[in-house]
Amino acid sequence: MKLKSFLLFVAIFTLFSVNNQSVAQKHRKSTEIIILHTNDMHSRIDNFGKLAYLADSLRKTHKYVFLVSAGDNFTGNPIVDMYPDKGFPMIDLMNKLDFDVTAVGNHEFDMGQELQNKRREQAKFPYVTCTIDVSGAVVKPYEPYVLLKAGKIKIPFLGLLQLGENGLPDSHPSRLEGLKFTNGIEKAKDFISLKDKYGMLVVLSHLGVDDDEILANTYPQLDLIIGGHSHTTMNKPMMVNNVMIVQTGSGLKNIGITTLQVTKGKITDRRYELVPLASITKTDPEVQAMIDKYNSNEEMKRVVGFAETAFSSQEELGYMMTDAITSRLKVDFAFQNGGGIRISELPQGNILLKDIFRLDPFGNQVVTYTMTSDEIKSLISNAYNREKSIDLAPSGMSYTVIVNSEGLCAEVEIKDKTGNILDTGKSYTVGVNSYIAASYKFNHTDPGTTNYNTTAQILLDYLEDAKKVNYAGVKRISEKK
Repeated sequence: MKLKSFLLFVAIFTLFSVNNQSVAQKHRKSTEIIILHTNDMHSRIDNFGKLAYLADSLRKTHKYVFLVSAGDNFTGNPIVDMYPDKGFPMIDLMNKLDFDVTAVGNHEFDMGQELQNKRREQAKFPYVTCTIDVSGAVVKPYEPYVLLKAGKIKIPFLGLLQLGENGLPDSHPSRLEGLKFTNGIEKAKDFISLKDKYGMLVVLSHLGVDDDEILANTYPQLDLIIGGHSHTTMNKPMMVNNVMIVQTGSGLKNIGITTLQVTKGKITDRRYELVPLASITKTDPEVQAMIDKYNSNEEMKRVVGFAETAFSSQEELGYMMTDAITSRLKVDFAFQNGGGIRISELPQGNILLKDIFRLDPFGNQVVTYTMTSDEIKSLISNAYNREKSIDLAPSGMSYTVIVNSEGLCAEVEIKDKTGNILDTGKSYTVGVNSYIAASYKFNHTDPGTTNYNTTAQILLDYLEDAKKVNYAGVKRISEKK
């Protein structure tokens, strides 16, 4: 029987009661443990009422129900991110739902270390990761894992955090000062003994699904990897080296339900189902009242511009963001990285203040450089090679990446907005956000100058001048293989 089918006909707790009668016949002496799990919620609070209803329904009919997150609880919703006590609405709601534990994701650092300490003090649940040394930092120490108890059974949940090619999580380096990070796949070996001690081991992984596969191939002792970071929606579990890997997407659109049967201290059965929260029609009234109160911020509904046509891609939104930089700061060129464009579309019509902070929630500043054409090419090339795909949305130019047989950038062809090839003997002014300046590798003899307006404010100023924008059909980047 599938939960998704029954959601159309019966209450969720009835379904699980029926399903578990047949399971109990097969595991008369076993203990059933239900893990509700999410990842990469990114401050999206609108479905918390439905999640609360689901969790409470299961808790009424099942003795052991855990609610966990695989990290990145913050950044992505201005109602939360711009709240006077930044981020608190997420903690308030997670406390209300009785979350048991969360992994540390890279975006947990976006508000800075002092505010992260405050959020953790407010939380009634622990943050776990084994990959961070805080001895030289402001942020307080983390526990590497937590034990969740089901009667006499103790299940260790180990936290692992993603690192980029610079050896840091994908957050602004200025917010990571004093912290030392260890590769999660390597560090996990120090905790594999937990499997021998407790008979089972679950990982809350904020590594991304590709690294989760490597993790599973490295450590067959693991029973379950609840993943995050890559925003992968898994309708079925991935089985690698007899390790179950699950992940629910992002933005609290779905919830994962993983059911474990534990017999004589060992996990004897694992089942996973992805439940779209849109399929749940009921909501917890108290939680919904909290959501409605937080969403009643009228300032975020202020109109700041008008889209004559819909933005249909991150690429088009990136062009608007970079045009704001070239227009307001009077530089020749500007670049925006894809990871900093946090929404993929925007409808035709009024652009609201909350749309700008959904698009660009990070508070990055602009750093300007004087660069040669070769230095600009090194920026584009290195950005492409990070993921072997187009990354930077430009303004003031168009460019084509020439890709070699290994999938790497071999050459970059750049034309200015009049269609002319850049002059190799000339220097140009270039604006990038401070995350690119701090995290990307590229050649530049100019150390750069920081403009202390945020990229979001520069975009707001641009829209105030422009009034209306239209980027339908605009194309400034391409690749040749």
